Amino acid sequence: MLNRIKHLIIGSPLPTLELAEKRLNKIRALAAFSPAAISSIAYANQEIYLGLVIAGGVALNLSLPISLVITLLLVIVTLSYYQTIYGYPSGGGSYVVARENLGTLPGLIAAAALIIDYILTAAVSLTAGVEAIASAFPSLLPYRIIIALILLLLITLAKLRGLRETGSLLSIPVYLFLVSFLVLIGYGFFRLFTGGPTSWLDTAPPATHPLTILLVLRAFSTGTTALTGIEAISNGVPTFYPPEAKNAGRTLAVMAFLMGFLFVGSIGLTQYLGVVPGPHETVLSALARNLFGNSVGYYIVQFSTLLILAVAANTSFAGFPRLAAILASDGFLPRQLTFLGDRLVYSNGIISLAFTSGILIVLFEGRSHALIPLFAVGVFLAFTLSQIGMVIHWRKEHSPGWVYKSILNGIGAIATATTALVVGFSKFTQGAWLIFVLMTLLVYMLNLIKGHYKTISKQLTLRGLPPSLKPIPIPRIVVPISGVHRGIIDAIDFSISLSKEVIAVYVEIEPGSAARTVELWKRWFPDIPLVVLQSPYRSIVGPILEFLDETDRIHNDGQMAAVVIPEFIPAKLWHNLLHNQTSRLLKNALLYRRRNLGYQRVIIDVPYHLKR
Repeated sequence: MLNRIKHLIIGSPLPTLELAEKRLNKIRALAAFSPAAISSIAYANQEIYLGLVIAGGVALNLSLPISLVITLLLVIVTLSYYQTIYGYPSGGGSYVVARENLGTLPGLIAAAALIIDYILTAAVSLTAGVEAIASAFPSLLPYRIIIALILLLLITLAKLRGLRETGSLLSIPVYLFLVSFLVLIGYGFFRLFTGGPTSWLDTAPPATHPLTILLVLRAFSTGTTALTGIEAISNGVPTFYPPEAKNAGRTLAVMAFLMGFLFVGSIGLTQYLGVVPGPHETVLSALARNLFGNSVGYYIVQFSTLLILAVAANTSFAGFPRLAAILASDGFLPRQLTFLGDRLVYSNGIISLAFTSGILIVLFEGRSHALIPLFAVGVFLAFTLSQIGMVIHWRKEHSPGWVYKSILNGIGAIATATTALVVGFSKFTQGAWLIFVLMTLLVYMLNLIKGHYKTISKQLTLRGLPPSLKPIPIPRIVVPISGVHRGIIDAIDFSISLSKEVIAVYVEIEPGSAARTVELWKRWFPDIPLVVLQSPYRSIVGPILEFLDETDRIHNDGQMAAVVIPEFIPAKLWHNLLHNQTSRLLKNALLYRRRNLGYQRVIIDVPYHLKR
């Protein structure tokens, strides 16, 4: 029944042979990888405005210059990642580039920064999307957490269905947003040229803080959140149709152009039309209302903003699982993250991202403005490490044009490193310090997991161990029973087939309660001894463990008794709730009971399946 429900929700399983077919063309790929970058104008514009408005109209006039600097940075980063796509067509982005060229630690720092950025991208996009629609319908504001979590669930289910389905589904809101905002910007420039500009000096609220360099740096830092999501395509190159690198590079170029045009165009219109949002309203909502009033056009813009911000989380869902799978294959994350689910996607990574993003949405009460200070700190560090790594990569490879490529990546490294310092300094007291702490803990955790896998590998290796043909002696067998019934017959028969030395054990919880069991045992199994253990503290597992240790000590034959555990299996899963699961408790206790001896206890589970 559970499988039928799962298949109904996410689709029936696909054979591995279809993996090559689950690729994305450029149109679907743009929809799958670009929403985070393109939709960033919704919160990047908002944060630049909120950062400057406290210093009045004079400060707000710096919005367009700040956006132009950020757009220049966008161009540099795009060119750098365009080269990364061709240098590393197998995907991996900053982590792979930094690890292979700078070493393991820089690679893990880049990976930790990207993991945090992907989680924050999903949470910020969803909360900003809810705020966009709440600007049009303020009555929805008290329910923003619930709405954001519902959107997160829908995106998760869509992503679990598979790459092609996700690309097709997300194409609608992405292209609806592009069309509506291109129309908005086109009409806005028409209004500007026909009606003339309006100065923010006339419309902005009075200043409450002086205009300082730190205030401008903070506005710039929050505005750089517009660059999040640029890396996603370089991580997902293998998901494109062949030629993968060529298609991924073209998609990256189109995405960067659209993002830069929308970003500068919307901020320019907001500034020259003197747009000031009302209470609980986003700056893009105010711009759309200024141009379209309360017409259908305004609501289309707001609805499309909600949709693209909701699906912008898909950029994280496209990048995070693949990065997690690469880290897991290198031994830095649990191996389960490398497994493809029924629909040929990394379902464990998708579910992990959804869970952590949901926690952030709840903890920060669905407020994107509260999450923004944590944003973009680590991503510029990842950008910098990646581009330094690319400089070394080109120098090692000496391919045609490697000098030009090295210089371009070097310029990118300087630009992003400078931005990382500015962002870290200006946002440190606003919460950026927490990101540095989280990155440190995450790098430590990644190394801890790697150490665990190394330890297991050393303990399991056959190297240095000569083949042993030493025969195993016939075991002594202990069979714990809960009574005399059909469920133990197979276990007893199996035990007799292995050894002539078989003992059954029954734990008496209440004095005298074993009499009926002993009587039945003598009738059905007269040749097999039954030991009744007393349990004054009503424990079942404890007396059995003590009995096993004592019998091993008495025999002193260099081996531990094998334990054959009868276990009946209910016909339906929920029936397990009606039973005390003693067999599983005993099995777990035996599995994890370590003895400082040179031999191990064999545990054999004999199931008896109950009929429906």
